[in-house]
Formats: sequence, structure tokens, C-alpha cells
Amino acid sequence: MTLQPSTPVQRLVLTVAVLASFVAFLDGTVINVALPAITRELGGGITTQQWVVDAYLITLGAIILLAGSLSDAFGRKRVLFWGLVGFLLASMLCALAPSAAFLIGARALQGVAGALLVPSSLALILSAFSGAAQARAIGSWTAWTSTAFIAGPLIGGLLVDLASWRLVFAINVVPIAVTLVLLARLPADRPADAGARVDVLGAVLGVLGLGLPVFALIEQPNFGWSSPVIIVPAVVGILSFVAFILHERRTAQPMMPLSLFHVRNFSVGNVATTFFYGALSIGSFVLAVFLQQVGGYSATLAGLSLLPVTIFSILLSTLFGRLAGVHGPRLFMCVGPFVGAVGFFLMLRITDEVNYWTEVFPGVVVFGLGLTITVAPLTSAILGAIDSSRAGIASAVNNAVSRVAGLVAIAALSFVVGSTLDLAGLHRAVIATGILMVIAGVVSGLGIVNGAKPARVDVTGPA
Repeated sequence: MTLQPSTPVQRLVLTVAVLASFVAFLDGTVINVALPAITRELGGGITTQQWVVDAYLITLGAIILLAGSLSDAFGRKRVLFWGLVGFLLASMLCALAPSAAFLIGARALQGVAGALLVPSSLALILSAFSGAAQARAIGSWTAWTSTAFIAGPLIGGLLVDLASWRLVFAINVVPIAVTLVLLARLPADRPADAGARVDVLGAVLGVLGLGLPVFALIEQPNFGWSSPVIIVPAVVGILSFVAFILHERRTAQPMMPLSLFHVRNFSVGNVATTFFYGALSIGSFVLAVFLQQVGGYSATLAGLSLLPVTIFSILLSTLFGRLAGVHGPRLFMCVGPFVGAVGFFLMLRITDEVNYWTEVFPGVVVFGLGLTITVAPLTSAILGAIDSSRAGIASAVNNAVSRVAGLVAIAALSFVVGSTLDLAGLHRAVIATGILMVIAGVVSGLGIVNGAKPARVDVTGPA
């Protein structure tokens, strides 16, 4: 039953959801400032940097769909618990990594655990809030989880500069411990659905369909398209993805119910998510690495460079979530990406001097405003389109789309910037980022409908 706004249980639900998501987001933001230090110690250059990011995103993107189904079928509290414990153990493995290959493997395990966190967290919110209160809660969730964008780069940068990149993974211990304590205070999960089962074949096909093509994209500059090392994974991956879609259409309990995409705001919102989060991944990755490797910034200063983005998000995300709940999300989802694109186009003013206040700061400020206008309304539009009984899988699909968009964007980065990131490569990357954001705004403006009621979707049987 939906809780009344501002009840103690509701506040506890929101706190747990924020902290659990914070852990996953923190690890996504902390890693960029640590990449140069990691490759200095473990070697591998930009290929290692790509894999340290993408190993996490590949397993996160593939397993998150399964995690959403598990959340709906077996309980959000139970899935959150195992996700938190798994993330803690994987983080310790990352901190102890003796080689680049070991670190990449540990990051993949982190992605598996991280996949259990975000869908269940948002599903808790969607089951506890409704209507305008739900939009406000999602806005609050967005604002508070955005503190990861401060804590990650800032704390991570300080740890890299003053001690070791290995400590950036140890910062997960405190939020995980606090979240586990609060999680124990939530009401028990409802009994598992009768006949609920895990779509094992779908999970395997999803991992292969995502992971192998990304492997080919990342390693192509090293081996070339004619190499069997590239051709075989690419072909097997594409065939696996096709088999995944066919399997999901036919299986009785699909991991990714295709019927969800019959709902207009859900399908259009996920298309916009693809372009927006693909852009966000390219822009944030390239800027963090460029400022250190070309601009000579320390890891701490590189982390602080995006501080205005987080400040905007913390101060204004709840406001835009509330406005979207009252006026509808369409305007914000259209205008926000355009503003973000302007911010990245302003970064074309960056020169070899890399002066932060005159060349970087103006673009970061405008981009931060655009991001804040977009994210809470985007999340509300997509998840508000589906009945709360399917909140877990709806959240999982949207998070999978955003993560897959990010990992493909990072994997294809060498096509934009080349094998070495220089000033010309940065300029090409920010142009690509801006274009993708413009497309996201156009898609939202043309496709999103205000005032749509949540749809109750049958997620069993053929779509």
C-alpha cells in the first residue's frame, strides 16, 4: 500500500534508497580521477583506462536487467542486502589488485554487485510514493545521490595525490555499513511470487551480447578489424544479442519484458536516455583525463573541476523534480539537454593553456545547469509511466540503457579522439557530446507526453 507523504517509514525508505544508490554512483565518479595513477602503476595506457571503466559497466548493464526482475519477484530489501555485501567484497579486491588484469576482473565483479543496488533502490521509492510526491521523492533522490559527484572526485583526488589510488575503493566501506544498518529497520519483504524463476539463458545471452562487441570496439585499435581476435567476438556478440531479443520475446518470464516498450513515455524516455547518457559518459571521461594528462592538473583539482555540476544538482534537482510533477516532464527533458549541449560547445574555447576559470569553468557551469534540468524529470517520466508493481524491472531497464549507452560510448571513444588524447581530440569529443545531447532534447520534445497515467504492463509471455 502506498505510504502517506512524510511518514517515518517513507523517510527511511528514501534514506536507504539514496545511500544504496550513492555507493554505485560513487564508484562511477571516483574512478575517472584515478585512471592516470592506475596506469602509471599497472601500465596499459588508454586501453587499460577504457577497460577499468567498461568492465564495471558491461556487467552492470547486463546484470541490472536480471536484478530488476529479482527485485520484483523476491523482494527489494533482500536484493539490496546481497548487492551491498557483494559490492563491499569486490571493492576490497579492487583495492588489493596486483595487476591491471586483476583490477579489471574485480571491477567486473563490482558491476555485478552494483547491478543489484540501483533498481531496487528506485523500486523502493516508487512503491512508497505516488503522484506529485513520487516526483518530489525522485528529485530528492537525484539531489542527494549527486553528492557522489562531489565526494567521488574530491575524496578520490585527495587519496590519489596524498596516498594511493587503491584507497579510492576503500571509501565504499562507510556508506555500505550505514546502509546495511538502516536496511535492517525496513519492513520485511513480501513473500516471493509463486513460480518465480531466474532467466538464466537471458542473462547469459545479455552478457555475451553486450560484452563481446564492446571488447571488439576497445581492442580494435590494437589488433585491427581484420584480426580474428576482433572479428570472432564481434560476430558472436551480435548473434548473442539477436538471440537475446528473440528469447525475451518468447520466454514465459523474460529478464527484459519487451512489452514495457509499448508504453510511449517509457520507450521515448529510454531513447532520450541513450543519447543523453552516452554524451555524459564521453564528456565526463574525456574532461577528467584531459585535465590531468594534458592540462597537468592534479587528481584533486581535476575532481574539483566538475564541482559546479554537483552544486547545481544538489540545490535544484528537487525543485525540477517538483516542477515536472506539476507541469509535466516534456519541457524540462527538451530544454535541459540543449542547455547541456551549449555547455560542452563552450569547451571548444579550451586551448593548450587549459585555463580553468576562462576556458573550462563557463562550460562546466552551463552543462551543470542543463544536467540538473534534465535528470529528475527524465527519471520521473520513464518510471512514472509504469505501474509501481513493476517498478524494479522498469528501473532496471532504464538503468541498463543508460549504462550500456555509457559503455558503448567509452568503447567507441578511440574513433573520436584517436589513440592519444590531445587538444584536437578533446575538441572532437566535446562536439560529439554536444550533438548527442541535442538529439536527446529533440527526441524528448517530439515524443514525451505530459499527464500520462502509469500503465500496468503484463510482463509474462510474448511481448
